[in-house]
Amino acid sequence: METIIWFLFLILPILGIGAGYLLRHLIAKKQVEGAESRALKILDSAQSRAKEILLEAKGKAVKIFEDAKKEEQQLRTHLLNQIGRLEKKENLLEAKIREVEQDKNILLEKAQEVRNIKVDVEQIKTEQTKALEHAASLSREEAKDLLLKKVEAEEAESLAKQIKKLEECNQEELAKKATNIIVGGMQRLSLSQVAETTVSSVAIPDDELKGRIIGREGRNIKSIERLTGAEIIIDDTPGVITISSFSPLRRQIARMAIEKLLIDGRIHPASIEDAVKSAKEEAMFKIKEAGEAAVYDTGVAGLDPKLVLLLGQLKFRTSYGQNVLLHSIEVAHLSAAIAGELRLDTALAKKAGLLHDIGKAIDHEVEGTHIEIGKAILKKFRISEEVIRVMQAHHQDYPFESPEAIIVYVADAISASRPGARKDSLENYLKRLADLEAIANEFSEVEKSYAIQAGREIRVLVKPDKIDDLGAIKLSRDIADRIEDQLDYPGEIKVSVIRETRATEYAR
Repeated sequence: METIIWFLFLILPILGIGAGYLLRHLIAKKQVEGAESRALKILDSAQSRAKEILLEAKGKAVKIFEDAKKEEQQLRTHLLNQIGRLEKKENLLEAKIREVEQDKNILLEKAQEVRNIKVDVEQIKTEQTKALEHAASLSREEAKDLLLKKVEAEEAESLAKQIKKLEECNQEELAKKATNIIVGGMQRLSLSQVAETTVSSVAIPDDELKGRIIGREGRNIKSIERLTGAEIIIDDTPGVITISSFSPLRRQIARMAIEKLLIDGRIHPASIEDAVKSAKEEAMFKIKEAGEAAVYDTGVAGLDPKLVLLLGQLKFRTSYGQNVLLHSIEVAHLSAAIAGELRLDTALAKKAGLLHDIGKAIDHEVEGTHIEIGKAILKKFRISEEVIRVMQAHHQDYPFESPEAIIVYVADAISASRPGARKDSLENYLKRLADLEAIANEFSEVEKSYAIQAGREIRVLVKPDKIDDLGAIKLSRDIADRIEDQLDYPGEIKVSVIRETRATEYAR
């Protein structure tokens, strides 16, 4: 019995293990069969979808091919039509060219006929002239000179009187009208004008600060001069430092930098660099502000901001001591006023007047006259050719192409020549007087000449036995022409030739 029990105790676990293993094997087999079935279904579905996509792609490809073929056919038809039209135009053009060639040949033949006729006429004219010269025993030039001398001798006095009368009438009427126009324009303008110099001064509270400005062994003052490009002059004058430079911008930067150093109190090379940098930034701001103010004051709109900045730089440019920006504003207002009186284009005259000296804003590194530089600047900023043609003639370097160009020239002369606007050195003043007298004394008929009225008038005394009244009028014109050709001067110079009567002419 015990043996049976032990046998069952041993065999039952073995049977349980085998039954469990068999059960797991059946379950795993069933799962594998299910997975294979699902995989087959997925594969069948994917193959069906792939066939559908392939059929759809083939359909689209066929459609695209048909569309491309249709478009190609349309383009082919269009090109054939274009080629046909071009061939027709080419045939018409060839026909026109043949007609033009025929007309050209006809015109050349007629031109040759005209030249032949002209040669025949000249030959006949020459033969007739020779016959007349032989009959009169005088050449053509001799007969012409004889006739002119006879008429001049007989009518010299009446011609002189008539010329003088016409000149007086015209001069009085024109002078009256011109004076009214110019005075009217000048009365409408009110601008302050301060003559610029080449030095500026800075007030120093005490000599101790002056010594600090100089620095040890002059290092501070050398640093200021190096950074600003201006010369700092420190002499025995108490409480003043003088800044010298031909450039107003450099003087302004140096003055502002020194004032900043005096306020700060710290004066050494590092603080000097900071002060000069700050002064340059402030000067650039003032330049921009001055340009915008000039544009606003004159009412000239639509200028490029960079051109306005160049215009502002004229605030620190001078011409014979006259501030160029104030001069440009003055010319703009005068041009507009005169153009308004004459019922011309005031906007054109004002814009050209404002920009006529824009070339002076560029430093010396750019070569050329300020007119040529100004033209290049205005072309760069796409200013109209009409404005450029007006401004380029303000020194008569170019011919006057419009009444507005003459107006800008006159306004520039008025602004430059009015009392107090400009200054001149004694040497230049004396040289101009000597040059005036030298030009007059070159003529053999002149006995003495005197330049008066600060070079605005020259009085010429002629030899009465070598010139008559008609010759005096002609001489005044000749002297005026020579002054215009050889001298540069603002405004006008009055030439008075004095004999028994006085003839007056103006060099403009």
